[in-house]
Amino acid sequence: MQDYAKVSVHGGHSGTYCNHARDHLADVVQRYIDLGFEWVCLTEHMPPANAAMIMPEEAAAGYDTAGLHQRFARYFDEARALASAHKNSIELLVGFETEAYTGFEQEVESLIATFEPDMIVGSVHHVADILFDAGPAAYQAARDACGSIENMYCEYFDRQLALINRFEPAVVGHFDLIRIYDPDYPSRWQVPAIKERALRNLDRIKSLGLILDLNARALAKGAAEPYIASPWLSYAIKQEIAIVTGDDSHGIDNVGNHLDETVAALLRAGGHTRWTKPAYFRHCR
Repeated sequence: MQDYAKVSVHGGHSGTYCNHARDHLADVVQRYIDLGFEWVCLTEHMPPANAAMIMPEEAAAGYDTAGLHQRFARYFDEARALASAHKNSIELLVGFETEAYTGFEQEVESLIATFEPDMIVGSVHHVADILFDAGPAAYQAARDACGSIENMYCEYFDRQLALINRFEPAVVGHFDLIRIYDPDYPSRWQVPAIKERALRNLDRIKSLGLILDLNARALAKGAAEPYIASPWLSYAIKQEIAIVTGDDSHGIDNVGNHLDETVAALLRAGGHTRWTKPAYFRHCR
């Protein structure tokens, strides 16, 4: 396989600021440097808009919304200090990863206004306000709430489009995360209502000039292919949508994992490794 520059448009979660990650943010950044990454987007999860959206592991650790917002502010302070301290070794873009549950718009607007991130990753982890990627039981609960798995996929892509239209995030995170606990997901792509929505969203991503996160973490979780699945990856390549690797790391041991396999999948599909870096300070309208 050809050489490629190591970059990540979706990386840098750490145990310092994320309860389902591990290790200190400074150590995660140092690992990126040690592995020769040229640039990395630090994209910690946004804090919850309300108590109902606090993640279970955060609630178990005793956090409330105020405490999580304070921790998020400390994340920006440390991340920017690390970006300055390591500017001769790596370029760090300091941003965050969105959610897309009820009321997210006002919260994202407030965070952008307060912290002026370098970029944001637009991600959807909820349907029917249920965190569907928290495990198979949560996935089933989201499916039940939507009435069917087809409806769940449609709800996911509709929420994703709303997020894209509202904030025009520099990076669209793990485009088809909705397939995470669905072993029969290839068959969903043939359902007209799902296929139409996926293609619609890709067309909108193209029209806005956004970047697709080619997310390697799917492989770490045992999937056969990264997010984006092959039909959408091929379509995005044909449409000349910018596609860039994201390792979605959650600790030192995750940094750079499965990038070779992810890049190989991209090249097999006809893509390239002339990476597009997110534009700085692309805010909502």
